[in-house]
Amino acid sequence: MIKFYYHPSPNPAKVALFLEETGLAYELIPVDTRKGEQHDPAFIKINPNAKTPALVDNDNIVFDSNAILLYLAEKTGKFLPADTLKARGEMYSWLMFVATGIGPYSGQAVHFKHFAPEPKDYPVTRYTFEAWRHWRIINDHLANQPYMLGSEYTLVDMAVWGWARAVPFILGNEAWEKLPNVKRLLDKINERPAAQRSEALKAQHSYKTEMDDEARKAMFPQITQ
Repeated sequence: MIKFYYHPSPNPAKVALFLEETGLAYELIPVDTRKGEQHDPAFIKINPNAKTPALVDNDNIVFDSNAILLYLAEKTGKFLPADTLKARGEMYSWLMFVATGIGPYSGQAVHFKHFAPEPKDYPVTRYTFEAWRHWRIINDHLANQPYMLGSEYTLVDMAVWGWARAVPFILGNEAWEKLPNVKRLLDKINERPAAQRSEALKAQHSYKTEMDDEARKAMFPQITQ
């Protein structure tokens, strides 16, 4: 059975959605990042980057949420576009756009706006600007089609969904007025039973929510040394 190392944050959420959509049997293993469990030696052996999610499938270890999505899509043959260079090229491009743009800039915007110590005016401006720029590209791309790759729901939509759930926290409560197409995609996916089941996973375990000294040391060691 698949072992799925999970925390209720955007990147693990993508994988949870794929697993629930396909009905693959898996064991959920909670990793409480604010308690520093991602630094446990046993977990480091699975993911040397000390980040969630990670996946163990028999003898196969996969880490990075987008790599896991691709692995599971190839394993099941589901939620992939047509097997043509054109279609796969578009899939890889948008999936990597989420991996290298949406995720990192959104994550850094959250860090500097909500958690970093002062002074932070420049990094807040920098990362908020880039997060907005990337989300506007997604919004414009969705203007004339229901899903990221056209008319079919794929793993790319799952990758976007993981982060779209957090858009108000990333960009502010007014974000949905400026990103209506992203909101439409989010709402459409949220209607799916698999999305509702994946959201319910976070209630299966109690995760630390306080950003106290222990959490800051575990998540942001550079500001606690």
